[in-house]
Order: sequence, then C-alpha cells, then structure tokens
Amino acid sequence: MPQVRRALISVSDKRGLIEFAKSLQEMGVEIVSTGGTASTLHEHNIRAVSVSEVTGFPEILNGRVKTLHPKIHAGLLAIADNERHQRDLQEHGIDAIDMVVVNLYPFEQTAARNGIPLNDALEQIDIGGPAMLRAAAKNFKHKVVVVNPDRYSSVVDEMRLSEGSVSETTCFDLAREVFRHTSLYDAVIANYLDHVDAPGKFAPLLHITRPQEFMLRYGENPHQRAMLYGNFSSFFQQLHGKELSYNNIVDCVSAARIAAEFDEPAVAIVKHTNPCGVGTAATVAESYVRALATDPKSAYGGIIASNRPLDAQAGELMNEIFTEVIVAPGFPEPTLQLMRKKKDRRLIRLTTDLRALNEPDIKSVPGGFLVQDPDLDHLAVDSLKVVTKRKPTAEELQAMLFAWRVAKHVKSNAIVYANAGQTLGIGAGQMSRVDSAKIAAMKAGDAGLSLKGSVVASDAFFPFADGLLEAVRAGSSAVIQPGGSIRDEEVIRAADEHQIAMAFTGIRHFKH
Repeated sequence: MPQVRRALISVSDKRGLIEFAKSLQEMGVEIVSTGGTASTLHEHNIRAVSVSEVTGFPEILNGRVKTLHPKIHAGLLAIADNERHQRDLQEHGIDAIDMVVVNLYPFEQTAARNGIPLNDALEQIDIGGPAMLRAAAKNFKHKVVVVNPDRYSSVVDEMRLSEGSVSETTCFDLAREVFRHTSLYDAVIANYLDHVDAPGKFAPLLHITRPQEFMLRYGENPHQRAMLYGNFSSFFQQLHGKELSYNNIVDCVSAARIAAEFDEPAVAIVKHTNPCGVGTAATVAESYVRALATDPKSAYGGIIASNRPLDAQAGELMNEIFTEVIVAPGFPEPTLQLMRKKKDRRLIRLTTDLRALNEPDIKSVPGGFLVQDPDLDHLAVDSLKVVTKRKPTAEELQAMLFAWRVAKHVKSNAIVYANAGQTLGIGAGQMSRVDSAKIAAMKAGDAGLSLKGSVVASDAFFPFADGLLEAVRAGSSAVIQPGGSIRDEEVIRAADEHQIAMAFTGIRHFKH
C-alpha cells in the first residue's frame, strides 16, 4: 500500500488540477511539476518543485527533454522493498516518487483537424508522459499513477481515509487504466501515420481500440453477454425510454441508414435489420403513412427512423401502434412531450448526417476480421443502362431509383416492389431470388396493395428469367437490376416479350 509523500504532476488536461493539488498539499505531499503545469500551480499559490531542480538539468530542445532522466525514472521504477534498489537510490541521491499524475498531449484532437501539417501533428506526440506513466504503472504495487482527471476525487478520498495511503487494489486498477490509455494513444498515432499520405487505404495493422460505453442487458439472446464500445451515444442520443438492447441498436442503425438515403422527407420502418416499409413524401407524416402501408402487421414492435425532425402530426400517427424505438434528427418540445407518454418506448435523436460518415465495415470471423469499404454508392438516372426495347417512363425511372435505394438495405436475395415514393412489397434474405419475388408479392397482397404498374428492384442480377417473370405476373412494368449474368440476353428477351422496361445499374448491393 503506497504511502504518498511525493507526487509528480504534469498534465495537458487541467480539469480539476487545482482542487486536487491543493488537497495533496494539505496532506503534506511534496509536488514536483513541469512547465505549464508548474506555472498554473504557482498562480494558485500551490508550491511545486520544478523537475529541473530535481534533476539538476534544465529543460532542453524546446521542452522535448525534461523528465527523461534517471532521477525521475529511478524514482518511479525503484521497488520499495527491494534492498538493492533502495541502496542505488541512496547512493545516487535519488528520492522516490510515490505518485505520478500525467495526461498526454492532445494528439487525437490535433490530428483530427483537416489540413494540419504533418510536422505540427508530430509535435503533439508525447514522449516523456507515456514513459512516466508506463514506469509508474509497471511498479503499481509501490506507486500511485493517475491518468484520468475523473479519478482525482476518489484518490483523495481514499488517501484521507488511509492516512495518505492508497490500496494496492486501487493502484492496480489505476495502472490498468494507464495501459489502456497509452495503448489507445499509440494506436491513434499509428493509425494517423498509416493514413496521412494515403487516406482511405487499408493499414498494415488493424486498430480497434474503443472504450467501453455501457453494458447491455444481453446480446441477441438472453444467454449472450454484450457490451457496447465506442461513442455510439454521441451519434444516437437517447432522450426517453428504457435502455437500448443489442438488437435495438443494430435496428436503429439500419433504419437510420435507409432514411438517410433520401434527400426528401423519408421514413423507414425496420424489423430485424430489414425494412418493413419505406416512404417518401412532402411531410414526415405522409412518409410514415406510406411506409406503414407496406406491411402494417410486421411494423408492430419495429423501429422507425425519419430523416427529418418529428412533428406532432407524425407523432400522433406513430403513437397508434406499438413501436420499440423512434429515431429522428430532432424532437421539437411539443412532440417530445407527446411521445414521452409511452414511458418505455425509446426516443433517439440522430446527431449526425450518416451520409457523411465513411467508416469501414468490419465483421469478425474465426481468427480475424473482414474489413471492407462502406457501400456508399448513390445511383443517378444518367448512369442507368436501359437494355429493353421499351424505355421506362419518367415516373418509372423515379420509382426505380427509389426501389434501388431501398434494395441496398435489404438482406440478399432482395426483391423490392415500389412506386415513386413507397415500397409495396419486400422479399428479403431468401436462398432463391424467385422465392423473394413471391414473398414480396404476397406481402403486397396481404397489405391490400396493387402491384400493377409497379417497378421491381433486385439487389443482384436475375440468374434466370424466372425471377423476372414472377415480377411480371405480380404486375410490375419496369425492372432495375445490376445485370452481368451469363443469361442476361435470356432475361432481356423475356422482358421484351412482355413489354417490360428494364435498366441495368452495373453494380450490385449484396447485403449479408
């Protein structure tokens, strides 16, 4: 149990510094400090011995070298109950340092600024700070090391209760926090340097270093433990309702990404990551009505996402059925009060434009990770290749683009029937594309929606004409698909025989 008589403080983040240092001083702790930290302490009448006084050597190289000295590191690394270590300290006139309070130059914040010169970023790489932290953390049985300002009060409280001592249990916990912190710090630097001259490339080493955000009740199923890592809550801010589940989070993201596909007001209703329905219109309320009409039975207990703030009219409509979560970029106060009447339903404010994110898609596999670019393709009319004798009408073209944007978010094999602003039937995740077409038509029939004159989108090519013929039987008049099958000519002939317009995109949207 280290007795704290001497502390070295050198911090970039000065939150809580003065109160903490005053508490140490009141307990008779000698404070050693550097540069800006020492100046701040002196301004508040807190005595601090400079590192230069301890080492007998001035700070040099514009402050690059100040704590890298045996009188600092021996004072940190010496084991209190090792006789040889204690003789070495005595022989060389070195006093032990019992506590290290250090946090590091803000490299991540600096590197995040667009256009920052490499040399400026390099100056924010802390050298002495990590060295001191690691030395003290390695020697945690005999040293107290604090990297997080949020820990100051609990450390002080423990010292007051234990006559200036800190338990080995606490010291071990603090040391683990240090190694997590320095590991993340180094990963951020390595990641920055890997991409500084080639943004977007795949780095030689995959860095996945994210802090725990919160424990989930369970994973996909109650027998699976689950934890959320990162800063998800900075993108999806919960305003109301019980805690999010693992499946809620996955579905929230799926629904929000679908709604984000559209510039006009749009609403997506999702169940188990697949859309039950998607609608666009002049208002959120109209968009919701269109989305719900696709499959009102499956929408029960689903996740709703809007790409516009939720107005009271839309809120009233959404209150008519049971919904797990509603995601929107805003909830004006009157709407928020209305929606809070259902105490368990979660209300989530989306704080960012998901279209602006370009984060890699990562999935775990035994022994490794699959990493790919996100599927950010946004198809335009002029990139379509019409391959049939009949050309699509202007209205059909708009409906094709709408259906294509939705199909991108449906598990393959995906079939989507739609008009220009509404899904009419969705078939997802079947082993056969024909079965997806049949299920989508069945869903439309169950909802009382006619597919006559609809368009159909397929996330990948029709390998045979049978899938297209199923859409023809359902009533579709136009088809959008990637093309690229060895039987494309057969499929085109079938479309021409039935006077169907068909366009190829040249890209597919598999979603596994």
